[in-house]
Amino acid sequence: MPGSVTPLRPKRRCPECGRPSDRATFPFCSPRCKSVDLHRWLTGSYVIPGAPDEAGSEDDPQA
Repeated sequence: MPGSVTPLRPKRRCPECGRPSDRATFPFCSPRCKSVDLHRWLTGSYVIPGAPDEAGSEDDPQA
C-alpha cells in the first residue's frame, strides 16, 4: 500500500485556541499560542495546589 502513510502522531487541537496543531510548534498551532502559554507559566498563572505552608518548618531558616 504505497498510498497510505501512517502519521507520526495524531492531530490534536491547540490547547490555547482550539485550532489544529502545527508540527513546528506542537502541541500549539502557532508561535503566538506557544508564547502565550509560556507567559502563563512564567507569571505563575498555572499553579498546582499543594499543602499550606506551616509556620516554623524545619527548612525555614527564619523560624
